Formats: sequence, C-alpha cells, structure tokens
Amino acid sequence: MTAPDQRRYSKLLRAVRVEDDAWLSQPEAARQLGIAVFRIGVLIACGHLSPAENPAGNAGVTITSVQAERTWRNNATIHAKALRLLKDTIGFF
Repeated sequence: MTAPDQRRYSKLLRAVRVEDDAWLSQPEAARQLGIAVFRIGVLIACGHLSPAENPAGNAGVTITSVQAERTWRNNATIHAKALRLLKDTIGFF
C-alpha cells in the first residue's frame, strides 16, 4: 500500500505539476481545512480544489485553491453553503 503523501493522480485528471512551495499533500490540505481526507477528493471532483503534483509526482492540491476554499468557508452565508451543497450533489451524480 502506498503512503497517502506518495500517491499519484491518474493521467485523466490532468493535475498540474507545481513547485513544492505551491503544493500541499491531501492530508495536509484536509488538516488546514479541518475536514476528512475523503472530503478533499470530493472538493477536487466538484472543482473547488485544484489537483496538483509536486516535482516528485506526488498527488496533492495547490495552496492557492486551499486558501480560496478556506476563505469561502469563512465568509459564505448559510444560504450560499446550502446552494453549493445542492449544486455539488446534483453535479456529483
């Protein structure tokens, strides 16, 4: 089994390769957002986080997308959060 910070993305996902200072592993992104690692995958699938690989080819997300998600979570109204949940639920299926 591969360690969580050593996983790679499928070529179909089209993750961009970024430098280490612009990349976070999925577990670290989950920790910064205060959510489970599984939810990182959902946020990537719904387009809220940008998948990225570091120079070693390890899967993660861009720091800018994590910062944008954290800002949105801190400032969004309950109505905006409910609307996003509805859109993501419909779009996920």
